Amino acid sequence: MPENVPFNKEEFAWESNPFSEVDKVIAVASGKGGVGKSLVTSLLACAAAKDGKETAIMDADVTGPSIPKAFGLHGMLSAIEGVGIEPAVAENGVKVVSMNLLLEDEESPVVWRGPVVSGVLQQFWKDVDWGKVDYMFVDMPPGTGDVPLSIYQSLPVEGIIVVTTPQDLVQLIVKKAYNMAQMMNVPILGVIENMSYMECPDCGKKLNVFGESKAEEIAKNLGVPVLATMPIRPQTATLVDLGKVDTANAPEAAEAFAKLKEALGDEA
Repeated sequence: MPENVPFNKEEFAWESNPFSEVDKVIAVASGKGGVGKSLVTSLLACAAAKDGKETAIMDADVTGPSIPKAFGLHGMLSAIEGVGIEPAVAENGVKVVSMNLLLEDEESPVVWRGPVVSGVLQQFWKDVDWGKVDYMFVDMPPGTGDVPLSIYQSLPVEGIIVVTTPQDLVQLIVKKAYNMAQMMNVPILGVIENMSYMECPDCGKKLNVFGESKAEEIAKNLGVPVLATMPIRPQTATLVDLGKVDTANAPEAAEAFAKLKEALGDEA
């Protein structure tokens, strides 16, 4: 594996908005799409807000944004002259900035090359008045391309949460995401296995729809903890479609956030 990338992070750091006071930036990443990373990001943010934290989500999946839909946020963001763009605020107080909130038509495709997308993300950091934020979760695009490189180089990322599923193929790709984090000197805070199982509505038995859980195996191989194993809950999918993810019952997300706080030394 290549050695850690030799670069001076201060040289690449993006200037922040003078009105923003962001404490901890947590990237939520996956090696591939389709693992429910955006849902996990949303549920973690909701858990943080419920814990009394000032919480925000930067939707860095610029070409495939889905965070606003989950929270029922629509319309274009407004700006205050001399201050910056104001984030949308969900009913539970979570602040959100996403490409979909900057398009006149949210169904318009975003067909941009990597450098342009990175420039947009720089604006999300520099031109948005985030205000006071205890935890900012960055919903990363899948893979290990230009955008993750820009985020890990240019934002003060405290650490990364890797989202995976029980399927064998995902394990291989998770390792790629892990190796990139190692190269960029960004710590992996833990693994969350999504779609880990489904509970039978009649007997309560756990059904391994996508095979046996591999969370412990992956975490052991990477030398990081398992933050949570999240089940498939049809009612959660329904609430996301209705834009009410903040009302979802997700005790596993609360468990994951508690472990995250502990890992970061946040005792409040």
